[in-house]
Amino acid sequence: MQLTIDHSNKKVSATFSRTNPFQAKVLKNSNLNNNGSSKETRHIELSLKGSGLSYVPGDALGIVPENDPELVDTLLEEMQWDPETAVTINKQGDTLPLREALLTYFEITLLTKKIMQQATGFTSNNELQRLVLNENVNELKEYMEGRDLLDVLRDFGPWNASAQDIVSLLRKMPPRLYSIASSLTAHPDEVHLTIGAVRYTANGRDRKGVCSVQCAERVQEGDTLPVFIQPNKHFHLPESLESDIIMVGPGTGIAPFRSYIEERAVTKATGRAWLFFGDQHSATDFLYQEELENYLKEGVLTRLDAAFSRDSEQKVYVQHKMSDNSKELFAWLENGAYFYVCGDKQHMAKDVHNTLIDVIEKEGNMSREAAEQYLNTMKDQGRYQRDVY
Repeated sequence: MQLTIDHSNKKVSATFSRTNPFQAKVLKNSNLNNNGSSKETRHIELSLKGSGLSYVPGDALGIVPENDPELVDTLLEEMQWDPETAVTINKQGDTLPLREALLTYFEITLLTKKIMQQATGFTSNNELQRLVLNENVNELKEYMEGRDLLDVLRDFGPWNASAQDIVSLLRKMPPRLYSIASSLTAHPDEVHLTIGAVRYTANGRDRKGVCSVQCAERVQEGDTLPVFIQPNKHFHLPESLESDIIMVGPGTGIAPFRSYIEERAVTKATGRAWLFFGDQHSATDFLYQEELENYLKEGVLTRLDAAFSRDSEQKVYVQHKMSDNSKELFAWLENGAYFYVCGDKQHMAKDVHNTLIDVIEKEGNMSREAAEQYLNTMKDQGRYQRDVY
């Protein structure tokens, strides 16, 4: 930890980072979804007062999470371990009581090939020995998907291992990164997040996202969260306030665009702004609806096109709204607009990318190849930016 001391006014400031996170106080934690929604999306406001941390729209906030106490206690019970046993947690030889180490230090919900291979040294279970063989790599991958340490301990015993042996297999808990949903100019000393609580059932057990469910269920206003800023040089507003921007952010993908819109409101940008937002139901899942409609009234947002996939027989997604407005969309691109996408890499971002090429091909009267080249040129100019996960 670096300390800079300015003797002129006795000001002491620490450099907070990934390895030395700032304890940010939770000012607000509310559910953005209305009653009846199948989703839970938290809007969280944190204080950065006294941290010296700053960010620009497009950056991410890292949170160092803690594991679910219920899951940790089930693990201890399963292995009949003493929660107070001291275990070594790193190469420096630092120790923590076992329960605290499992809660705060180790990743226990994600499996790796390395964990599985090393675990074979502590059990004579034939099934595990077979699973880690090179020829079964796909089967191993399938097993690890959606399973955690507790599954492994239950599935491949009996174990000839101490608590220390088992925790030595684990890696340190990595921080979780979330797109920042606020503008520092609009909210000095604050950072806001939009976090979807991840809950699902797999292999006979209910599963919870480590950080998202911690924020949804266990973080109260007044508590603190260990945070740091993760700059994102590849996702940022245009330098010119006159540039037009087109933003595609369904679900929690709205987060960075809330920060973009707030920033452009404060800096009085003259460029036009067009937002495509999508989710399941308009009545329960229209995140930040009131704010966005106000920006539309004030002219900060020029256009707002929302797609709600479960409100009609035919599922309507953001890419359908893009196709419906293809002529105007292409006119904006021709006028130099910047195009941004935030959200799910697997499906949404891919569909939006392909739809964008369709729009350019159709409205620009080009071949597929020429349309792809057009998009590549936009990318080279920094006018096509993606923040996908």
